[in-house]
Amino acid sequence: MRPTRVCDAGAVLSDDLVRLRRARDRMDRDYAQPLDVAALAKGALMSSGHFSRSFRAAFGESPHSYLMTRRVERAKALLRRGDLSVTEVCFAVGCSSLGSFSSRFTELVGESPSAYRARAHDEVVGIPACYAKRFTRPVRHPVTNGEATPPSAK
Repeated sequence: MRPTRVCDAGAVLSDDLVRLRRARDRMDRDYAQPLDVAALAKGALMSSGHFSRSFRAAFGESPHSYLMTRRVERAKALLRRGDLSVTEVCFAVGCSSLGSFSSRFTELVGESPSAYRARAHDEVVGIPACYAKRFTRPVRHPVTNGEATPPSAK
């Protein structure tokens, strides 16, 4: 039986944080695999609800949002290469629905995957990968009238 621990609402305990980091590392490593919150929670020895609440408190977004952001980040790199179609990229990053992938990509990036793929990406040539990842990381853009607000419109 686990000892009862008292903490502030929303605070993440250190042993929980270790398990949450392991779950996040698993999402980073296995992003192309079919991952769901229940399986991640089980691996972290938590209920799904507690896992989701703790993950959001620790990292600022839900486990599903974090995973989709990582998938879109990887998709951007594959689309910049230009040798795979949007559908191939969708499945390569672990998404099973092209429509859902396109919607989430557009929400995070501000343009559709096909438009992103067609656009020239010379601005990241010669930049070390660690900096390119930092500055090309997807950021959520609000959707209005069915279209994402482009980053330049903010």
